Amino acid sequence: MILRCWQYFERLFCLSAVLLVRRSCPHRVRFRASRYTAPGRIVKAVRMTVLASGSKGNATIVAAGQTRLLIDAGLSCRELMRRMALVGEDPSSLSAILITHEHLDHVSGLSVLARRFKIPVFFTEATHRAWTRMMHPRKTMTYAAWLDRMEAERKARAEETARAHAPAHTVVAEMAAAEEASEAQIPCGDYNQQDDMPSDSRLDAEQESESEATGIKADPAFLPAVEYFAAGKSFAIGEIDVDPFTIPHDAADPCGFVFHARTESIRMAVATDLGYVPPNVKQALKNVDVLLLESNHDLEMLKDGPYPWSVKQRVLSRVGHLSNAACAEFLMNDYDGGAHTIVLGHLSEQNNLPELARMAAEQAISGQMSLLGNRLLIATQESPLDPICL
Repeated sequence: MILRCWQYFERLFCLSAVLLVRRSCPHRVRFRASRYTAPGRIVKAVRMTVLASGSKGNATIVAAGQTRLLIDAGLSCRELMRRMALVGEDPSSLSAILITHEHLDHVSGLSVLARRFKIPVFFTEATHRAWTRMMHPRKTMTYAAWLDRMEAERKARAEETARAHAPAHTVVAEMAAAEEASEAQIPCGDYNQQDDMPSDSRLDAEQESESEATGIKADPAFLPAVEYFAAGKSFAIGEIDVDPFTIPHDAADPCGFVFHARTESIRMAVATDLGYVPPNVKQALKNVDVLLLESNHDLEMLKDGPYPWSVKQRVLSRVGHLSNAACAEFLMNDYDGGAHTIVLGHLSEQNNLPELARMAAEQAISGQMSLLGNRLLIATQESPLDPICL
């Protein structure tokens, strides 16, 4: 009798705890039996996987059903493939690559990965143009070199002018002399320099000449497919609706994203590389289940750190990066408290510590933490996080 009463009160306590959590976050906490196809086996229907986050490279995978999106490709193609293998993702199954902005730590492996697996890439038009210009850097020239170039062009024009006004027999004699000189440089017989090359080298030379003729492989900015989107206008890729929003950062047209898995009604957001949190970002980050949010630097460490003062001013500006204090302020005053998981990302290796970022965030959401919500994770540069499955 005593044992039965104890079991009854234990079940009643557990049920009350679940109802309390649901009442505190009624629209966020969900229990989905559909995730389980057999006892002990979980189908990762909807998930976010942070492959890397930091100043040396950023990449995140968002997946729902058969749709897999890569947000940014800031690592080399080889490293992206290695990290995807570690978390059980296949790069050939990527549906698209979405780019937040054109800075190198977000696009360093983009062209190689997209070409290798023929993945379409989604940019804003301004970001695509900025990335294309970055992939075709303009050659700089010293003033002395420019003077030499101008002198050579002046001499060439003078020679053309003199030749145009020269008598006809003089021009014919010069052409004949030039032809004799060129014939004298060619050896006798049917000798061909290509015949002395190994077959593989010859093939490489043919492929190189073919690529130069087509202009495809030789172009570092060539992508198999490019799609444009605009901040504030939703679009869909497979089973995921994408809501891009503008963020304040020193790039051409930087964006954050909210991803909505339609079949499961799950929302995941990526908001990094922003100098502060404007009203449009606060509105976009409401009612999300997973939030990847920047917590870049500790203010005191940045001020006392090794960066030049100009770089410190850039980081601290309203188009720089979000500090631990600014991240905590958002979590305390504007965050609705309904996320399953909060991931702190883009931590500076020089000007931050994971412990400091975690401490600031935990203090900010201490009144909103619950049994099944607001789990706090720290994304690192060195290794990927385990997939966050919902």
